[in-house]
Amino acid sequence: MLLVLQLIILFGAIILGARLGSIAIGFAGGLGVIALGLTGMQVTAEDIPFDVIGIIMCVIAAISAMQLAGGMDYLVYLAEKFLRRDPKRVTLYAPIVTWLMTVLAGTGHTAFSTLPVIVEVAKEGKVRPSRPLTVAVIASQMAIVASPISAAVVFMADLLEPHGVGYLQLLGVMIPATFLAIFPTAWLANRMGKGLVDDPVYRQRLEEGLVKPPASQTGFAPTKGAKTSVIIFLVAIVVVMVYATIISDQVGLIAEPTIPRNEAIMTIMLAAAAIILMVTKQQAAQVLNTQVFRSGMSAAVCVLGVAWLGTTFINHYIDEIQDISGNVLQSQPWLLAVVLFFAASLLYSQAATAKALMPAAIAIGVSPLTAVAAFPAVSALFVLPTYPTLLAAVEMDDTGSTRIGKYVFDHPFIIPGTVCIILSVLLGYGFGAVLI
Repeated sequence: MLLVLQLIILFGAIILGARLGSIAIGFAGGLGVIALGLTGMQVTAEDIPFDVIGIIMCVIAAISAMQLAGGMDYLVYLAEKFLRRDPKRVTLYAPIVTWLMTVLAGTGHTAFSTLPVIVEVAKEGKVRPSRPLTVAVIASQMAIVASPISAAVVFMADLLEPHGVGYLQLLGVMIPATFLAIFPTAWLANRMGKGLVDDPVYRQRLEEGLVKPPASQTGFAPTKGAKTSVIIFLVAIVVVMVYATIISDQVGLIAEPTIPRNEAIMTIMLAAAAIILMVTKQQAAQVLNTQVFRSGMSAAVCVLGVAWLGTTFINHYIDEIQDISGNVLQSQPWLLAVVLFFAASLLYSQAATAKALMPAAIAIGVSPLTAVAAFPAVSALFVLPTYPTLLAAVEMDDTGSTRIGKYVFDHPFIIPGTVCIILSVLLGYGFGAVLI
């Protein structure tokens, strides 16, 4: 009976957070932790992924400084030029843009700035906007496991390095696996739903004057310092990759680094933010007002609450979980991806999901190859239609083609997202067999 009560608390807190939305997901996680503690579970701050949260905050700080300097607007301008090359192929081009921006930035919140552009280009090409929007949001979530500076990748590299899988090997598998999975997913998404002109919801909204005509491309002049801020940020990413490589066990050029990998990423990102502000002469206080900073810090609070909740529960029952799942995962290791898929849909964070479940999987004997191949499954943040970028896509599509159905799960993201994860896992096994 106690287990049933604790499960009710766990899922109740997650459902409450999903209903309240936004930063309240983290708030509800904290409420759930209190309730679990009152049932007798041991609550400790060691279950809070402070390293994950620290990396998220520092990366967001650097991106926010870049946005303040006009760098994000410049990147969106480049993305718009790419998308407008052939508006009818926006379903293929849009996920490439969001995947690349997330890989470089280490956060899917960069997709917010490109979603309005995707809608306009889709309307211009007479393409149902739900098609490019769904696959673009999915690609931005998948790219987290391929980003050199994402908290999820850094955690997995730390976890797997003692087992012979280095930082560059992990990226060498995840980058092509997640990128190549985009194309079949885009092909599928391009065949979902009626064509735009045949959609009755669109036609009704068009008659009611609720659909704005596609905005014409306007001239864009990057602000002074915009390009410079992008260059500084990209250089910081290269420095992170180089440093993480030379201190790795596989390369070992620095055997006992004074600054470990996690700390290096945080310090380099903060330093990049400081350099951007100094070089572009921006006011530091204005960083707090940027859209990226607000959404990124909201994500950090969500990770804190939900990850603390999930890890508290899992650690309490870790022995039972290992006993039950050990033999099953050893005989059918592909089930790890299934477990990660459903866990991610509740934990709302790739890093938090990996932190909660991957150490237990390695402890019960799951091979490093299986762990790497299953890693993309932590990106199943689209199952419940409450993730910020997913909701933003729905709200920004004034044609009404990107809509959530009556039964919660009947939304246009679920099928492309599931297919993309399955393909990424299969490709991960293929590339991993060669590189690991």
